[in-house]
Amino acid sequence: MTETEQKVPAIKRLTKKQAKKEVFKKLSGALAEYKNKLDKKKFESNLKKASKLFAVDIAKAFKKDQKSDRAKKAVAKK
Repeated sequence: MTETEQKVPAIKRLTKKQAKKEVFKKLSGALAEYKNKLDKKKFESNLKKASKLFAVDIAKAFKKDQKSDRAKKAVAKK
């Protein structure tokens, strides 16, 4: 693992709402240069829509990953 991966705290559960907030923050940071060129209200509205779409899949993937981790730990204990 790299240093940045080690510093990230382990999240026990990731809800859709949490994922949506994280995606919104990251997208707004990544697209900051376009924020001034577009209407602020429209820009944020589109970011919210995109965040919502991504958050659903991210939460599902996180949940699936957590289940597989638990299964691996259960097998390792036996």
